[in-house]
Amino acid sequence: MDRSLAELQEIVRKRVCTVCSEREMNPTCGPENPGRCVLFSKFPLVAEAIQSTNSDHIEDYLEAIRRNVCAACARENGGSCVTPLDVQCALETYLLLVVEAIEEATGKNFGRPLPNRPAPVSVQL
Repeated sequence: MDRSLAELQEIVRKRVCTVCSEREMNPTCGPENPGRCVLFSKFPLVAEAIQSTNSDHIEDYLEAIRRNVCAACARENGGSCVTPLDVQCALETYLLLVVEAIEEATGKNFGRPLPNRPAPVSVQL
């Protein structure tokens, strides 16, 4: 199923922003100020990294994010992460939710049941 980048971003926003601890501590975070969140400020790179990865292991998605998104973020900021060392990056914190949301929206999955989707049923004949 093909989805536009804007559609994917809205789907991910609905899944992640409702549980994000940063949103709780900082009400200015969100759609009205997407530059504050690396997940949405770099969303095209995030979506591309996830959609180009085909694996049953979340570690492979994390590696793709670090290679494609974190590296770009660091290059833009003089070689360092924009997230303070004492605060974990929202992208890494919520990566599983992001991957699930994008894969669910595009009809791709890890081979495991996703939220709101029943598990496959084996029938022995």
